[in-house]
This record gives sequence, structure tokens and C-alpha cells, in this order.
Amino acid sequence: MIYWLIAACCFPLLVACNGFLKEDPRDGIDENDAYRTLSDLYLNAVASLYNYVGGYADSQGLQGTGRGVYDLNTFTTDEAIMPTRGGDWYDGGFWQGLYLHEWGVNNDAIQATWEYLYKVVMLSNKSVEQIQKFQATHDSPELPGYLAEVRAVRAMYYYYLMDLFGRVPLVLSSSVSMDEVVQKERKEIFDFVVKELQEAAPLLAENHSNQSGDYYGRLTRPVVYFLLAKLALNAEVYTDNDWTDGVRPDGKSIYFTVDGQQLNAWQTVIAYCDRIAAMGYRLEPQYEANFAVYNESSAENIFTIPMNKTLYTNQMQYLFRSRHYNHAKAYGLSGENGSSATIDALRVFGYDTAEVDPRFDKCYFAGVVYDLKGNAIKLDDGTVLEYHPWEVAVDISDTPYEKTAGARMKKYAIDVNATKDGKLMENDIVLFRYADVLLMKSEAKVRNGEDGDGELAQVCSRVGAAARPATLENLLDERLMEFAWEGWRRQDLVRFGMFTREYSNRQQLPGEENGYTTVFPIPGNVLRMNKRLEQNKGY
Repeated sequence: MIYWLIAACCFPLLVACNGFLKEDPRDGIDENDAYRTLSDLYLNAVASLYNYVGGYADSQGLQGTGRGVYDLNTFTTDEAIMPTRGGDWYDGGFWQGLYLHEWGVNNDAIQATWEYLYKVVMLSNKSVEQIQKFQATHDSPELPGYLAEVRAVRAMYYYYLMDLFGRVPLVLSSSVSMDEVVQKERKEIFDFVVKELQEAAPLLAENHSNQSGDYYGRLTRPVVYFLLAKLALNAEVYTDNDWTDGVRPDGKSIYFTVDGQQLNAWQTVIAYCDRIAAMGYRLEPQYEANFAVYNESSAENIFTIPMNKTLYTNQMQYLFRSRHYNHAKAYGLSGENGSSATIDALRVFGYDTAEVDPRFDKCYFAGVVYDLKGNAIKLDDGTVLEYHPWEVAVDISDTPYEKTAGARMKKYAIDVNATKDGKLMENDIVLFRYADVLLMKSEAKVRNGEDGDGELAQVCSRVGAAARPATLENLLDERLMEFAWEGWRRQDLVRFGMFTREYSNRQQLPGEENGYTTVFPIPGNVLRMNKRLEQNKGY
């Protein structure tokens, strides 16, 4: 086990883990018994990996928890901010540091995110080895599919590592020694992920992963196609081994092989988006249906984190963190009065104007807020609770709006029966959905010199927003409005070359033209434990 990868955070491969497919699937199981039968192999080598997609502890999960992948992709951008509110939300400067890009090389959350992602990689490596070992003595027809699914899970986690950290070690064994590990260039990680997903896809089921049944919450073929479309859409970024020289490859000159055809990056995006569309996905007539309590029937959601108060332990922190204490209390829940929309987000939505986008009221609480019976919610002193979106800033301590500044997260429907202070609810957490497929296709068309108006129009018209031409500027704004609070903003801004520009309450960062902070640093503790690793460019 190469413990330096997770900064000496030791974990046994056969750990007790709270899961949604089976509670504690490996708890107390001897390794010789864990993979004895085909059923055991599936439970302990395949299903158990999904215990880690969501979570309840900080940094453990792709979404739903704090100080991990989601927060690094959201609070570093012009979309969301966690203002310091007097004695609340300073946390040693952590949240200000995210927004101002002042995180440094010894940030605990960045290290914990690295550890989490590599933990799942290492568990996947162990699963690959166990499936291959089982295949040596069994010819069960299910085995190729099991192996493909595990390879796809591992590839997805390398996708997140590559996106967040750039150059990372590529480890494909659960028992490799430290001196055998080599840090790979970003493009090599990219090529590996594409190859793994392309080879896995034909062996995976076509089932809609978001819907209840045998494939609920699993990586199926449309989930893999979505990841391949994302990889191609960001190919100019991911194939650039030196993101500090101000020069990127041209997507029209980056080629993929798809069904024996050589397609450039933008054509590849279109091809995989078309495949997803052919599998029966469509926009829900009502935007809100994707985030409803019991949203498993959504025809739009492609990959979700299953949520269930009695079966699973996954939690959703975001609503809990955002709502004022009295606001949450009015629903019978708890709140932490934290995260808010930025001034930049308000401007993109057209808030407080006659042209405000219809999605603003679907995604945010602003102004006076009401309980479920329509009564205005009040503060402890009896005055009406009113959120003041324009008063938000990095630090609003000792201002009249210390507790009430900022538009708050609304997107997911209120589950009044939620437990754990409202964090354990029945709304599945949405990771990938079909609206993104349409906007990816529109953007790829525009970048390839084609007309992307049709796909953009579908997304706009669904919510009654005014039609507008598919330009890159309009598409970036559209992505902020359509995917508010969904964790895509950092990746979008990096792709558009806008991540380090000036935001409200934040000056333009130094080295904008050189890709400064577009990847996170490899944690200092990891570098100190393995002198062969090199720090990322720009740090």
C-alpha cells in the first residue's frame, strides 16, 4: 500500500463502511471469504465502491459534504461565497481563502480531498485485482461487466484528480511500492481516462442510473458517455501539460477515435451527446422536478447520489449551511446561515431588474421569506426576516446585514421529514443531467464553427427565459444560471479562461495569463513524504 498517496492516512482495504447498496459490506469479512462466490465478488468488489460517491463526513464524497470536491469547485468562483459573519464562518480564513484563491500548499481541505480521491482509486485497484483473480478460475458471463464497471469508477476518480490537480501519480496496483510510482503529465492521465471509459462503455448496461432498480446509483453506459463528453469538452485544458505558458492546444486539432472515426474534440462532444439523447433522456417540463423530494423518476437526471433516510448515510450539507437559523427552523429543520450568491451571480441572473431570469427564484431565496403556510418568517426580535442579496461581501462583520446579507440556496425542494438537521433528505443529489448535454453540444458546435442556437434554445425555453444566440459569452452565463449550486462553475471558468479574472470583492489575480491557481497544489504533506513528486506549476 502506498500510504504516501493519502498522506499517511492509513485505511484497510477491507474496512467497515456505511453504504447505500449494502450496510457494512466488508465489515469483519476475511479476505478469503469476501470474494468466494460471484455474489460476494459483486458486493465486495463492485457495489462497495459506491459507498464513497456520497458521504457524511467532511471531504468524503463527490457532492453533499463540506470542504471537498464540491466546495473547491464552487467557493473558488464567481458563483458562491461564504461570507465571514462576525464570529461565524471565518474558520481560520478558510472560506475567504477559497474565494480569494489564497489557499496555499498546506490547506487541510485540499489534502483531505486528495486523500479521498486516492482512497477510492486504491480500493478500485484492489477490486480490479480480485475480479481478475476470480476470472482465472471462473467463466461467469457477468465478470467482464463487473470489471468494466470498476474500471469506469476508477477512471471517474482519475478524472476528478486530473481536473483538480493536473499532474498526478497514475497508480494501477493496490500493492505497488513507493519507488515504482511515477507522476504523469496531465495529458497522459487524460489519455488513460478516455481509454478506460471507451473500453468500459460497451460492456455496461444502458439503464438510467438515476432510476430505482438494479442499476440505481451505478455507472451505466450513459453516465460514461457523459464523462467522455466532458473530457472532450475540456480537452484543450486537459491535454495542456504546461498550463502556465498562456498557450493551449486547439480543440480542432485534438483527435479522438469514436467507432473507428477520427473526430476532433468538438465533434467528439457532439457524438457522445447524441448517444445520450438516443438513450431516451429529455428535459423535464418543470425545472424543479429534477430536485424534488423523491426525484428518482426524473427523465433528465443521468447520475445522482441516492438519498434515503433509512437505507443510506449520505447527507446534503448545502441547504443546511445556507439558510438563516430562523428560516430553517420555520421548516422544522436547522440552518447555519452561511453560503450565498455573489454579486457577479446576481448580475448574470439580472436580479432586481425587469429581465431577471426565471431560474433565479427557483435557485435562490431573496427578500422576505415565508414558511410553508405562507407566513412571513421572523427574526428573534419579531422583525421580518429579509435576505439582502446586494449586501454580500467577503467579510460583513459588524454591518447591519451581518446575518441577512446574500441570496440563499433554494434549488432542492424542502423535505420537511428530513433528519440530521435536514441534511439527510430524500432528494437525490444531482451530479449529471441532460440539460448539461444540450449545453455541451451547443458549446461544442460554436467552438467548431457551427450553429448551437437550437440546443441553447431548448434549455432557455424550458424555463420561459428569453431566447438568445449561442455565443461563448452567452453560454458561459447560461451555464451559471442553469447549473447554479451544482458544482460546475470552476471547471467552466477554467475552460473559458475566466477563472482568475476580477470578481466582486476580489481583484484580478496575478498571473492570469499564466494559469495561476487553475489547478490546486499537491498537498505539502504528500510532497514531504515522497521527494520524487514535483509541485504543480504556478506554486
